[in-house]
Parts: sequence; C-alpha cells; structure tokens
Amino acid sequence: MSQTPVSIRRTSPVRYIAAAIVAGAIAVAGYFAFNAQQHAPDATFTLLSGQKVSTSELKGKVYLVNFWATSCTTCMHEMPQMVQTYNRFKSQGLEFVAVAMNYDAPMYVANYAETRKLPFKVALDDGSAAKQFGNVQLTPTTFVIDRNGKILKRYVGEPQFAELDQLLEKALST
Repeated sequence: MSQTPVSIRRTSPVRYIAAAIVAGAIAVAGYFAFNAQQHAPDATFTLLSGQKVSTSELKGKVYLVNFWATSCTTCMHEMPQMVQTYNRFKSQGLEFVAVAMNYDAPMYVANYAETRKLPFKVALDDGSAAKQFGNVQLTPTTFVIDRNGKILKRYVGEPQFAELDQLLEKALST
C-alpha cells in the first residue's frame, strides 16, 4: 500500500483579519441600529370627534400611543389598567392616544370608548399611523414618548405596569 502525502493547507492570516473586521463592522452597525435614539414619527391621528392631533403638537409633553383593537383580547384586558395609568398621571401632564387599528369597525370603537368612558383621546387609524410607527401589526403595541419626542419604550403586548409607572414617573419629573 502506498501512502500519498497529505498536503496541509495553511490558511492565510489575512482571511482571519478580514473576517474579524467584517464581524466587528456588523456588531458596531447593529449596536447603533438598536440603540439609536428613535424619535416618534411625524404622524397625525384622527380622533372619534373628527379632530386631528399630531405628534408635533404633542411634543413638549410625555405621552403614550397605544395601538389596539376591540377584537383583541389582550387589548380589552389591559384597557382598564391603561385607564388607571392615565388617571394616575394626567395631573402631571401625561397625554394618551388610543389608536384603533384600521381593521376595527369605527362603530365598535366608538361604542367601546363611550360605554367604558375612556378618559383619553381615541383615534381611528386608516393604516398610516401604524405604518409610520414601524408598521405596527400586533396589538396591543404601546409607545412611551418623552417631551423631546424620543421613544423611551415600545411594549408589544400588555406592559408590565409597575415598570411603566416608573418610566412615566421619571419622564414626567424631567
């Protein structure tokens, strides 16, 4: 049996250096993409009354934008706590816009808002606000926005209300 010499192929160190540089660049880009200070988009909400409210009008205030639907079980479960949160902080200047998704029947939204006596602004979305806020599709999705228009937190699903309260206390005190 004859033995064939096995050639050992050596990989150039340049390949390792190039791979490390690419990995580093991806890591840095990811860090800045996910940790960049995101600001609320320039969006306009049409309230049930027909009045329009824009994020530019809300600048200078701390506010919540809550995307919800009457057909969403989690939304219906969290709404009483959202009302309590708003009532607890409204005297400190908290604003709140509950934005019904475009697939929600306007009469259902109006009926829910009226029968539950929702104390905050309720808007009907034509799909544009959800799109401007990052193509929101899951409900509930809630954004906490500071006085400078910076999005402090995005909750997908029901928020941890103790954490939300702390976040609002801090934002409203500055």
